[in-house]
Amino acid sequence: MADEVPSPSAASTATAPLGSSVISLVNRLQDIFARVGSQSTIDLPQVAVVGSQSSGKSSVLEALVGRDFLPRGNDICTRRPLVLQLVQTKRKPDNDEYGEFLHLPGRKFHDFSEIRREIQAETDREAGGNKGVSDKQIRLKIFSPNVLDITLVDLPGITKVPVGDQPSDIEARIRTMIMSYIKTPTCLILAVTPANSDLANSDALQMAGIADPDGNRTIGVITKLDIMDRGTDARNLLLGKVIPLRLGYVGVVNRSQEDIQINRSIKDALVAEENFFRNRPVYNGLADSCGVPQLAKKLNQILAQHIKAVLPGLRARISTSLVAVAKEHASYGEITESKAGQGALLLNILSKYCEAFSSMLEGKNEMSTSELSGGARIHYIFQSIFVKSLEEVDPCEDLTDDDIRTAIQNATGPKSALFVPEVPFEVLVRRQISRLLDPSLQCARFIYDELIKISHRCMVTELQRFPFLRKRMDEVIGNFLREGLEPSENMIAHLIEMEMDYINTSHPNFIGGSKALEIAAQQTKSSRVAIPVSRQKDALESDKGSASERSVKSRAILARQANGVVPDPGVRAASDVEKIVPSGNTGGSSWGISSIFGGGDSRMSVKENISSKPHAEPVHSIEQSVSMIHLREPPPILRPSESNSETEAIEITVTKLLLRSYYGIVRKNVEDLIPKAIMHFLVLYYFISL
Repeated sequence: MADEVPSPSAASTATAPLGSSVISLVNRLQDIFARVGSQSTIDLPQVAVVGSQSSGKSSVLEALVGRDFLPRGNDICTRRPLVLQLVQTKRKPDNDEYGEFLHLPGRKFHDFSEIRREIQAETDREAGGNKGVSDKQIRLKIFSPNVLDITLVDLPGITKVPVGDQPSDIEARIRTMIMSYIKTPTCLILAVTPANSDLANSDALQMAGIADPDGNRTIGVITKLDIMDRGTDARNLLLGKVIPLRLGYVGVVNRSQEDIQINRSIKDALVAEENFFRNRPVYNGLADSCGVPQLAKKLNQILAQHIKAVLPGLRARISTSLVAVAKEHASYGEITESKAGQGALLLNILSKYCEAFSSMLEGKNEMSTSELSGGARIHYIFQSIFVKSLEEVDPCEDLTDDDIRTAIQNATGPKSALFVPEVPFEVLVRRQISRLLDPSLQCARFIYDELIKISHRCMVTELQRFPFLRKRMDEVIGNFLREGLEPSENMIAHLIEMEMDYINTSHPNFIGGSKALEIAAQQTKSSRVAIPVSRQKDALESDKGSASERSVKSRAILARQANGVVPDPGVRAASDVEKIVPSGNTGGSSWGISSIFGGGDSRMSVKENISSKPHAEPVHSIEQSVSMIHLREPPPILRPSESNSETEAIEITVTKLLLRSYYGIVRKNVEDLIPKAIMHFLVLYYFISL
């Protein structure tokens, strides 16, 4: 049996030419891709070692190397993927063996205990010192005449119970990490399973079955054959009669924990393994499936054949990537060493950027057939978003009749019994004008964001060579545009304030109070279902009067008491209305009732009203009174009158007509002036500066 089990060095004689050519080539590619970070674009052939915790993975890897170099412990040992490249060197008299880490280029580790300490230290640097796990690789290359050319990836063992700083879902995370390696078609799977466990429940074979359902890429390794129950053996397992694998199984005998504690060498362990298989007749005829030397030989041959099979596709992918990279490299232009050349290059880049920005803003760039861009988007924001949104707003949509009634009754102060539409109109229209501020500021912000997008889109190709310059340009452009946004927003606020500060009721497009009253009366009259006969008669008599009398009576309709209750028409005689005299304050503000109705400010003062009433009854003394008359306290919150008289309906309709008319005037001003302000202070401010 011993003659049938060659050592790794003996096995290398037949396979060294193939292994040293294609495997070393893939190793060099792996080193290059690891440095440039291109592992995700091209998957290179490799062997991933998968197994549960304490399955014997580490012992198998150390047996393949022939040296102790992996961290040991009672808990999880492999906490980061270890990419192990075994490189066979020519045998020398000094039998030189050493290791190199990719993260420590140029440093050779001749003492393998130092390799173990560096793996542990590098693991702690990334995953922490309390059993944490990371998916960042550690790359180790071992040069020795006693190994075969093989590339292995030692993955963390599958664990069930978290320990230390491990998260509660540690099993799911490790399974996800393992699957990210073994799911690629270029990866061979070395599934390690202990012989003293049920093969059907093997975590390694279960995951391999998911990633490689046909078993074309999976090699089974059965460990711990020496501690199987008495009367049992692994012959059927190694023959593939339990779970068949196309690449077969290999059985090995690891060093026990006691062997490790007494520092039993791997060389002695390999001799003991050979004796184990020689002294077990059940394993006769399975020479190529027993022992670490046979595993090394099989891995070397299968990996070389696998690389040969995937090499054409790998070469095609590398060639495609090379063409794309060469094209990108050519687009960066030549390297300029001189200061003058660098200055000219910078000026050229900035000039191209300015030209590109101007072309996009003016619509002179390459037209897209799928979407609007540049200046077309700015025009769309002004006309289709800003203007259209304002036109869809009804100034009375958020005002209920109760809101207007409250404003009207609040406008009827203690010195007046007349409804003056201008007072509630001015209060309400200012409130509606103030609503135009937010969409105007939002429009400016939209244009600012659009200019930022244009600046990003017109970045010239040469800037890809200089990422720091591009980042700095983004910062400068952003600051510059913000400098233009601030005066734009200030101007917008001033425009809205100007509209609120001066309510121009003399505007030729303003409907006016008389016209509004006439329309309101017609609307109210047409909406009535039945008109009392007495009111029809009054209306007929009113039509017979003169034009001046009709004007006075139309204003008398709006007469109100201070508490908001409409007085009975029979209480006040026509002569009382005719006694209303103009106020003497003719030189005051032009915002009085005349500014809406076109006439003088006709209000009866409270003093004149009192003096005009005769005192027919004598005043009685307090002693003659029978009892005191007590007034009830006014409520803390006084609600407006809820009466729905014809007069109130006219008042509310008049107010709405005035609001809609004047709001339409202001809206047109805003629709015209806001885009102009934004163009002047923001867009053209930046455009001219270019």
